Amino acid sequence: MYRIGFDNNKYLKLQSEKIKERIAKFGGKLYLEFGGKLFDDHHASRVLPGFEPDSKIRMLTELKDQAEVIIAVNSHDIEKNKVRGDLGITYDLDVLRLIDAFRGFGLYVGSVVLTRYDSTSSVEAFKNKLEALGIKVYKHYAIKNYPYDIDYVVSDEGYGKNDYIETERSLVVVTAPGPGSGKMATCLSQIYHDHKRGVNAGYAKFETFPIWNIPLSHPVNAAYEAATADLNDINMIDPFHLEAYGTTSVNYNRDVEIFPVLRAMFEGIMGECPYKSPTDMGVNMAGNCIFDDEAVRDAANNEIVRRYYNALCNQRKGNDCENEINKIKLIMKNGGINVLEERPCIKAALDKAESTGAPAAAIELCDGRIVTGKTSALLGASSAVLINAVKTIAGIDDKTDIISPDVLEPVQRLKIENLGNHNPRLHTDEVLIALAITAATSNEAKRAMEALASLKNAQLHSSVILSPVDVATFRKLGIHLTCEPAYQTKKLFHG
Repeated sequence: MYRIGFDNNKYLKLQSEKIKERIAKFGGKLYLEFGGKLFDDHHASRVLPGFEPDSKIRMLTELKDQAEVIIAVNSHDIEKNKVRGDLGITYDLDVLRLIDAFRGFGLYVGSVVLTRYDSTSSVEAFKNKLEALGIKVYKHYAIKNYPYDIDYVVSDEGYGKNDYIETERSLVVVTAPGPGSGKMATCLSQIYHDHKRGVNAGYAKFETFPIWNIPLSHPVNAAYEAATADLNDINMIDPFHLEAYGTTSVNYNRDVEIFPVLRAMFEGIMGECPYKSPTDMGVNMAGNCIFDDEAVRDAANNEIVRRYYNALCNQRKGNDCENEINKIKLIMKNGGINVLEERPCIKAALDKAESTGAPAAAIELCDGRIVTGKTSALLGASSAVLINAVKTIAGIDDKTDIISPDVLEPVQRLKIENLGNHNPRLHTDEVLIALAITAATSNEAKRAMEALASLKNAQLHSSVILSPVDVATFRKLGIHLTCEPAYQTKKLFHG
């Protein structure tokens, strides 16, 4: 059952105040590293129910007259066509999407930096494409023994070899399509170059996870480890914070490892470092806005299970996910997480598939009710469960047909006779279009259409891996999906 446990209005107020306070701390220029997702932080909205995915960008627009954006993207992610799990698009396409989105909010995007630059054909093609679109592109390189050899890193042979990114405004926001893109290294490199040019510059970090002032073992922090299992990020007690203040705070290994570099840089620039710990660098106020810890814990445990199934499915698709799967298994074991208890829709879908001998799906609605769908001659299991769910929400009798056969039959003929499909079953997007057409003349269909909004934050499980079309439809509806790591057929190609 979905319950809100996070006060988003309080978060906006506290977070805005904290960022403005940090900007005022430094004169001249501030490089503000934005971790996570700026526009669509769906991970945060899933593990902190009540968090709005666009909260960060809403705060940033208040500072748009003095802010500009640098987007960092790891060249290796371009080379391997890394995909954003929540949107289903590759990182190179997401860079373009981010630029459009920032501009849509009236924010100035100054440039893109290719981190860990490697001149492969795909990376060069992406660079050329950006430049052809009028976007400035800079190159930052992998640094030998980074970040441990501080003297080498903070030198002309280290950061000094990177391109200096020309910026115009006092607040420079550095963001990226996903984790591991080199945002912090970009900020540090820029501060190094600014210092050589006599420009005063500071650094701060806006990262939602891990949340520094909740326990290390809290499911929200564990869910962050599960989300970054492919990066081998590890949550840990910040040893610098403990030494400086005698109190525990949570950070993660990459920030702890890089802190001596940052401290050494600031000591060289200012004579002393303004931060005593990696935690001090941050401005995250999310932990102060949790008002129902049980609701948040339940949501985070559910997210860990989703990450586990996502890794299993990625492995079934041919990707090397063994280490990621094993890490998430360990997280679940340490947290005492039982997948069937956390997601009742899993057992419901599997039971339905077993009883019908065909693919099935189940949705747990936000009020806790479970709705199932089976495969039929007309509808696939995904389409069936979607129709059954809106009928349940709208209070429509299960035996009532809410889509007119006069609409369905021509669509099926179109698929088979004109579009070359072998399977007449309708995908979820086709069913929704048919429902929308029927709603023009049917009160039941209209009520079902109105019920679609209530599917946001529902939980769905499929007994087979779904088509990209169905996955995208459920994502747009705000339904949180998991699938068994199995295909419906034994074909080698699954489009």
